[in-house]
Amino acid sequence: MNNPTRLFDFPRYQQEHFPLEVMMSSKVGGEWKSYSTSEFIDAVNQAARGLLELGIKHGDKVALIAHNNRCEWNIMDHALLQIGAVDVPIYPTMTEDDYEYIFNHSESIYCFVSNDELYDKVSNVLDKCKDMKKVYSFEKYEGRNHWSEVLALGESMDRQEEMEKFMASVKPEDLATIIYTSGTTGLPKGVMLSHANISTTVIAATPRIPGLPRGQAKTLSFLPVCHSFERFIHYLYMYNGASIYFAEALDTLKADLNMVQPTIFTAVPRLLEKFFDGIVANGTSAGGVKARIFEWAVSLALKWEPEHANGAFYHWKLGIADKLVFSKVRAALGMSNIAAIACGSAALQPRLLRFFSGMGAPILEGYGLTETAPVISVNTTAEPGMIRVGYVGKCIAGVEAKIADDGEILAKGPNIMMGYYKQPELTAEVMTDGWFHTGDIGVIEDGFIKITDRKKEMFKTSAGKYIAPQLIENELKASHLIAQSMVVGEGRNFPSAICILNEDGVKEWCSRHDIAYTDFDTMSKDQRVIDRVWQDVEKANANFGQWEKVKKIIIDTDEFTVENGCLTPTFKVKRKPILAKYTDQINAIYPS
Repeated sequence: MNNPTRLFDFPRYQQEHFPLEVMMSSKVGGEWKSYSTSEFIDAVNQAARGLLELGIKHGDKVALIAHNNRCEWNIMDHALLQIGAVDVPIYPTMTEDDYEYIFNHSESIYCFVSNDELYDKVSNVLDKCKDMKKVYSFEKYEGRNHWSEVLALGESMDRQEEMEKFMASVKPEDLATIIYTSGTTGLPKGVMLSHANISTTVIAATPRIPGLPRGQAKTLSFLPVCHSFERFIHYLYMYNGASIYFAEALDTLKADLNMVQPTIFTAVPRLLEKFFDGIVANGTSAGGVKARIFEWAVSLALKWEPEHANGAFYHWKLGIADKLVFSKVRAALGMSNIAAIACGSAALQPRLLRFFSGMGAPILEGYGLTETAPVISVNTTAEPGMIRVGYVGKCIAGVEAKIADDGEILAKGPNIMMGYYKQPELTAEVMTDGWFHTGDIGVIEDGFIKITDRKKEMFKTSAGKYIAPQLIENELKASHLIAQSMVVGEGRNFPSAICILNEDGVKEWCSRHDIAYTDFDTMSKDQRVIDRVWQDVEKANANFGQWEKVKKIIIDTDEFTVENGCLTPTFKVKRKPILAKYTDQINAIYPS
């Protein structure tokens, strides 16, 4: 087989070029259940025959919802795709109202969920969904339809020839999936991606990813597979013959990393922030000489530059730091074999890229949207001159980018979506002569793309000065005491910021300054802590013009999360709910 052109070609490409004993593995009933490449293909074929027995045909829509990544989701994904059906992946954290809207808008006729909680959540809206026929669960519960019923329908080979005809009829340009973007405002939009959109991106992005010796690499998958980034990377792993292990849950991540010892995994900035905070808190808690050595090593890593730009003496010192500190950190985290961490979805603080790269876990920051399937550009260490701190890399092969007159980044290439499902007017709004309007403001320098903000999130002060909040927020989060931030001040005379404190950072700072720590809420109101936070705010302010400087802050301990409605499922800040939550405090800091 030549390069895959349809998504269900990837396992067959793997089988032909580097068949694996463990293609993918996830826990079932507390035990690891693995599939070899051939076993996976057999399971996909059986599921596909079962789907045909249910009456699913080319173009039908089927929803997939899972609270964690698992083999069953991937089997069903490929089974649907190879009979020409369209899968509709949905975030488990979405509301029942969102489910009702997506089921009806997509005209989904079946739904597969991972557990009892999601089964009930979907069942609660079934009577409002005119096309939905039945729900199946991947996990077994009494009185629930189990996905094994579909597999049982496919045990007979009677429909094998029919299935193969369906497979042969699927074209690269056919619709493969409708991904409803979680969005920070409004109703979800259904992004239509073809087989070609995603498969060409997989092939073009592969040279940018080191740490994938074909047929030998191992990876741990834990970001939601319903998100286009993680799903795309699954196909990329299949194409490169990497064994995929699925983490049981985020709270088992450390144990899963240590068990798998991956060579590569994907992450979002918020997760790397938590890793960094945990590493710093543990390292400084040792006290005495050990803590001073650790702090020296961290300060060294934070000066990291690509391609040995700091010179031989710096890297000699970094080698000592690695022997004394970082090799132990990687071992404790299950990253002893790590070659790369692919990062996307939101803006990454440069200090995180420097730190992790300096400690021997190189971060490859990329950029793209669901609408771009989902990659436009990627930094890489795979070849010289292809990584720059503070930028998101150069365009992958076949993709172009340019800057519009208003500063918006436009992209063009085979990765650009087919459009928004049933919303041609919205599609027309974001497409101009084949160029997709990303909604991001940025610059391109020497081919490297730099994101400065989301177009719709920029605002004007009462003086008419534009504020790019993401830039300021990233500088604020460079503080060890500030975990999250959101800049406010639209229509006001100056910008302010909501600062969510980092509990570990506050504890560590209090310990170093011999301040008795009581509890998080009390310490957040301690004037000594407030004064220290202000020092970091002023340090961040030094990087901005007078009109951009944060003049006042709201300090809180209530973390922005997906569960409390302050973050999207991909950990982006949802500004409207946060503004509503802090309305009184915001009004109090601006004199009427």
